[in-house]
Parts: sequence; C-alpha cells; structure tokens
Amino acid sequence: MQQQVSIIIPIYNRPQEAEELLESLSLQTDRDFELVIVEDGSSIPCKDVCDRYANKLSISYYVKQNGGPGAARNYGMAHAKGNYFVILDSDCIIPPLYVETLKQKMAEGVTFYGGPDGTLPTFTLMQKAVNYSMTAFLTTGGIRGGKKKVATYFPRSFNMGFVKGLYEKIGGFINMYYGEDLDFSMRAIDNGFKAVLIPELHVYHKRRTSLKSFSRQVYRMGYARIIIARLHKGSLKLPHMAPTVFFLGLVLAVLLSLATCNAWWMAPFGLYAVLLFIDALIKNKSLPVAAVAVVAGFTQHISYGFGFIKALVQGARFKG
Repeated sequence: MQQQVSIIIPIYNRPQEAEELLESLSLQTDRDFELVIVEDGSSIPCKDVCDRYANKLSISYYVKQNGGPGAARNYGMAHAKGNYFVILDSDCIIPPLYVETLKQKMAEGVTFYGGPDGTLPTFTLMQKAVNYSMTAFLTTGGIRGGKKKVATYFPRSFNMGFVKGLYEKIGGFINMYYGEDLDFSMRAIDNGFKAVLIPELHVYHKRRTSLKSFSRQVYRMGYARIIIARLHKGSLKLPHMAPTVFFLGLVLAVLLSLATCNAWWMAPFGLYAVLLFIDALIKNKSLPVAAVAVVAGFTQHISYGFGFIKALVQGARFKG
C-alpha cells in the first residue's frame, strides 16, 4: 500500500512563523502531502495565513483549547488522513527537497526517523549562537542529532517522522511541557522501532532569540530529564549529567578562587571557553557568533544543571 504523508504542526500565537513555514512548504519539489495545522488555543490565530496558502497546499486546519504541544500533536495525529506522520515545530523552515527525500527513505523502509537542524544566513546572531550551543558535540555530546554521539539517539519533535502504526501501537505524546518527545522516542524504541538519524532531512530551526528565554528553556529541559529518568529506568546516562557536573564544578571553582585569591581554579573553564570559541568560529565563520556561542554554552550548562538539581531535590515525577 502506498504511504501518504501527513505533516503535523502545533502552533500557538505565532502567525509570522506560520507564514515562513508554509512558504517553505509551498516550495517543496513534491507537494503531495497533507498539512495538518493545530491551533492550540491561540489568541493570535494563523487562520488567515493558512487561507492564503490553501491553493498551494492541502491544509487541514484545526482549533482546540490550549493543552500544550504534545496534546496538539496528538490531536493532529488523531485527525490526520495519511499513514506516515511527520512532526515539525512551527519555528522551522523546511528545505525544498525535504518531502521528496523523505519519500525516498520511506521506500527504503524507514519507519522512525529524526533529522538535524541548522541555521540560515538570515537568522539573528543569537539564533545562530543558540543553535550552535544546542547542537555542538562540545556542548551536548552529540545526543541531539550530531554526527558524533556518545549516547543513544532519540528523535526530537522539532523534526521527526514515523509510520502511523507506531502511533497506533504506543499512543501519542504524554502530558509534559518539556521532555514529552524524548519519552515518545524511548517508548517507540522499547516497542521495537529503530530510530535513525537522517542528515539529509534537516530543517532550519529558529531557536530562542534572547539569553533569558534560552536559559528558561534549558532549565526546563534539565528539570524534565529527572522526570524522564524516573519514567524510564536506566535511561539516565553520563552525558545527561555533564551539565550538572559543570554547574557544580563552576560554583566550586568560583568559591575556591575567592577563598584562596587564586584564579587558577577557573583555568579549566577558561580552557573550555577557548575550545568553544574556536569550534564555533570554525563552524560559523563569524567572530561575533563565536563569542556569543561561548556565553550560550555556559548558559546552557548552568541553567540545565540547576533545573536538573532542583528536580532531583524536589523528587519531581510525572503526574499524568
């Protein structure tokens, strides 16, 4: 039986993002797919945007009460007409060959995949720096879709896809604001589905535009990691604890430097900052981006580590 693609996108108060996303989808070399837009209780809807692209794309537009991205994806999957689901975030721009390449991979038998994310030249300095921090091997160990990795790869909801049978077997996303995609991927793998990273199926991801919002995001990720670890015994690996070790080590180094009036305690962190700067400079070919990437990298470790520790101390668990 021929597989039909349904691209499912939850959206909340982001009509401008919808405009850019739909424009990129309208430029696909293969436009034979269903686009499912789920308006998750938005006060600023994107209905007008969807209407403007109705003659270029097959759009199914739904409105529901706000319940978070996981619930919106579940709603979209329940109403999708296809038998191969693609989950994307609304802040992504999709390269023209994405759907065509996806169908080639589907024909090869891929049942569950994730793709990496990158940036465009038009993205802001902060978006480029944050993207580096969220994807670089030096900051993540490759667990978020890098070519090198030191832990099992789990597709994330900004860019993932799977056969409808996977959804029918394991159900949808659980009711967590962060970490629900990680739980979904873990359950899929536990049920025998092989997750593959497909570099050709990349997207351009417009990440956070300020350090404050980025810090809040990774704090929630660190907090969610403890909940995920309690849902999935044995899933917590050394790379997941690295930001917490970094955070505690940095605090200790600062205290020792102040207590002994010796800044050499900070030397390992200075060396790490230099390595981040050089790596970011090589990858982005921009001194300003490399400089901000160092700040973003430290922010990521500190905020994630703090969230991780707080969840651990509070005994955070999934409440359903």
